[in-house]
Amino acid sequence: MLLLNTHHDYGRDLDPVDLATLGPEGAAAITRHLAQRPGHARTPLHSLPGLAAALGIGGLYIKDEGQRLGLGSFKALGGAYAVIRLVLEAAAAKLGRTLDDSDINDPAVRAVAAGMTFACATDGNHGRSVAQGAELVGARSVVFVHGGVSDERVAAIARFGAEMVRVAGTYDDSIVEAARVAAEQGWTVVSDTSWDGYERIPGLVMQGYTAIAQEAFDQLPARPSHVFVQAGVGGIAAALAAQMLTQFGADRPFFTVVEPELAACIFEAARQGHPVKIAHGAPTVMAMLECYDPSPLALRVLYRAADAFLTAADSDAVEAMNRLARPASNDPAIVAGESGSAGLAGLLAALHHPQTRAALKLDRASKVFLVNTEGATDPARYAELVGLSPEEVAR
Repeated sequence: MLLLNTHHDYGRDLDPVDLATLGPEGAAAITRHLAQRPGHARTPLHSLPGLAAALGIGGLYIKDEGQRLGLGSFKALGGAYAVIRLVLEAAAAKLGRTLDDSDINDPAVRAVAAGMTFACATDGNHGRSVAQGAELVGARSVVFVHGGVSDERVAAIARFGAEMVRVAGTYDDSIVEAARVAAEQGWTVVSDTSWDGYERIPGLVMQGYTAIAQEAFDQLPARPSHVFVQAGVGGIAAALAAQMLTQFGADRPFFTVVEPELAACIFEAARQGHPVKIAHGAPTVMAMLECYDPSPLALRVLYRAADAFLTAADSDAVEAMNRLARPASNDPAIVAGESGSAGLAGLLAALHHPQTRAALKLDRASKVFLVNTEGATDPARYAELVGLSPEEVAR
């Protein structure tokens, strides 16, 4: 399904608070942070001319976050960054001096971090980022996961020293439980979704994601005509939409938010014009995007900066994974997980339907930018859907 943005805020400048967080100043902050992060390197941007020709478009570019900071997901940019920023702020207040990312190994800063506990709920990737950030600074992390999170993903989080808590129900239930326990224990919640009275920390998480756009602006040969970005609660879509708006203004690419048709909370909020929690349904293969309650902070940005909202079927995601694993012509092979491939799944869904293709003005001149938001974070599931192991694809 396709929905063009008709919200009354569409096309307006960002809210001043959102501009400060997600505009040039915020993007510069994450750039400075990454310059200090051990092992950081910008992720590759792949050109796929073979697939573009097969799809009948002029160009296709994919930013591959499957290689980000050793976590295999764009989430590596958000949770860890927020944890480190919060530790530095707490230490600066206690020590009475200005600190920056270069001070993270200062014994006095680490002593402050040792007394802090960070909690979050996750489908897998955000929890790994929060746990990695806590480990980097010597803080404690407690990560809440729901019943649908695989044992492989739980183990991947626990490897960073996180204490794991299983919660009955869905991702949204785990968010509620994490917030409840954290309030009782005096812990700091680092969530990638916002709620009433809780926006600053999710804003920091989203600020981390702006690094993807900043790198892509340097790597792309020219401004793309179209951008398709996936959404769960909306964080990465909003961060990149904000960057497109502040970088290009009225000349920005046509920005489409993609969601699983089985968990399209952003789509429904756009349709109704206000945040709305949708009913839980059948699970989607795009498990990292299986969210039923959108982030109000992300929506505020998307109402202004997104041009369209689109849903994709599970079959589109599996097709996208396989097209990237078995490349056309001389295109590079890309390991894209079930949710990582969702941007391409949205493009495929649009191209499969002539009316949607026409509404989005996709043609042989179109230059499309996508983000592979994660690699094979569950290798067994990846092999089941693609018929090849991640190692075989990457070989």
